[in-house]
Amino acid sequence: RPTFTCGGVVSGESGFIGSEGFPGVYPPNSKCTWKITVPEGKVVVLSFRYLDLESDNLCRYDFVDIYNGHANGQRIGRFCGTVKPGALVSSSNKMLVQMTSDANTAGSGFIAKFSAAEPHERGDQYCGGRLQKPSGSFHTPNWPERDYPAGVTCSWHIVAPKNQLIELKFEKFDVERDNYCRYDYVAVFNGGEINDAKRIGKYCGDSPPAPILSEKNELLVQFLSDLSLTADGFIGHYKFRPKKLPTTTAPPTTTTVPATSIVKPTVALCQQKCKRSGTLESNYCSSNFVITGMVITAVTRAGSLHATISIINVYKEGNLAIQQAGKNMSAKILVVCKQCPLIRRGLNYIIMGQVEEDGRGKVFPNSFVMSFKTKNSKILNALKNKTC
Repeated sequence: RPTFTCGGVVSGESGFIGSEGFPGVYPPNSKCTWKITVPEGKVVVLSFRYLDLESDNLCRYDFVDIYNGHANGQRIGRFCGTVKPGALVSSSNKMLVQMTSDANTAGSGFIAKFSAAEPHERGDQYCGGRLQKPSGSFHTPNWPERDYPAGVTCSWHIVAPKNQLIELKFEKFDVERDNYCRYDYVAVFNGGEINDAKRIGKYCGDSPPAPILSEKNELLVQFLSDLSLTADGFIGHYKFRPKKLPTTTAPPTTTTVPATSIVKPTVALCQQKCKRSGTLESNYCSSNFVITGMVITAVTRAGSLHATISIINVYKEGNLAIQQAGKNMSAKILVVCKQCPLIRRGLNYIIMGQVEEDGRGKVFPNSFVMSFKTKNSKILNALKNKTC
């Protein structure tokens, strides 16, 4: 077995790269960079054989980034946890792989094989590209004749003129279902690169996402399938729109709460009566996230309550950052006014709220929070299957 060091420069028709010390535990607080070059005129295909990094919904702690080229390249993907992505294909004969670890939890790291391929040699499995026409469509490989293949990654970069926006709709949609879209998924980002802070949404299952409108003139659509189950796939349509849109146009339902919203507990806000408004049903659709869980930590800071929730079930995830350790999942929430709504450590709650840009849940005095009883599961499951 070869000895893997922290990064390096590798070239040739094929070869392997791996995290420092693999299969031992990788070191903390490190950043390792591998520059891969295959013969001129070919593209790099990278396939993960093994992946075990600290798991986090947004891959914020330990992660592997893959880029086109060796400098200032477009990021093809960021990965962590133990679910191996499909094969990743560069657009040139150069690819950069960078692994970052923080001070805490570690795993065995990764090992991946790189190989040279002719552009488009992968036939049906090759997909993605730059879309610049005023309108158009894109779809998964093999659509509509048969299921998409296992182990593919596609990125469509849609670019409109500077003064226009992009409207995106999925006509048909069928991607392997999972509560957290961990295996096969479609992710849509504002801008031209895969950046979790600009992610509009992550989608799977058989319900098409709501129509999406870009913030500026670029959108990136990424499709990824793992090496197991596949499904029919999807077809999406886009068109450019002038920036001044009619007031009737609905904004995308997956965006996070605006940055202008109140984060700090103000006297006026926290003097409101501690009373939730509306019903469980009416709040379900207006909330970014809906979870049930037990409060395991509750710390007061600057008039707010910072809580960690051990999750029982997720009914609506939005952009809420969910951390996973083994089978246990948790999320962090901020109760803006510590007394309102009042939650206590060790008790179970239904919690609905908005999501900050860092993926933390945010709960206001009028947010819908109530004690969770097993009998509530039936109505929550019914709401989960209903389209808002």
